[in-house]
Amino acid sequence: MRVYVPVTLPALAEAYKTGELGTGPFVAYAVTPALREWYLSEDIEELEYAALGRAALASLRLLAADPDAVRRRVVVAVDVPDGAASVDPDRALEPDALGEVTVRVAVPLAKAASVHVDAEDAEPDVAAAADALEAADGGDDDAQFVVDGADDHELLWYATQEIPNLVGLR
Repeated sequence: MRVYVPVTLPALAEAYKTGELGTGPFVAYAVTPALREWYLSEDIEELEYAALGRAALASLRLLAADPDAVRRRVVVAVDVPDGAASVDPDRALEPDALGEVTVRVAVPLAKAASVHVDAEDAEPDVAAAADALEAADGGDDDAQFVVDGADDHELLWYATQEIPNLVGLR
């Protein structure tokens, strides 16, 4: 199963140093039945893109909690064994939990398929979105507009061999 793990550049640097993306349990995003129903598509590439988007939002939340992190969303795509990730049935249909899974096994960074990171020119919009997140969560439409502005930036695809260069940007 392909899962998308939200991180920050400092967390990616730590994963590179330790060789562990996560020891489990940790939250990731994947194509779940609820995500399929919400997205209304059977195209697996579109569904995976939606899961990646959910992970990018989760990465934004991590940035909001870490004011010292470089203002770039980071998502690591990794394949885990079937059964290693599960959906919480009590949260499966909650809008905030669409596509959310819990990975219960240790995941070596070496198992990563790719890394997706904002370009440098996205930093001002991502910073503004991270700052506006709490107000957006509280129902402020103007703040939600700012948060949605981060989605105007596509995450760039990087091969796992490029991780040392990515974490050197910090």
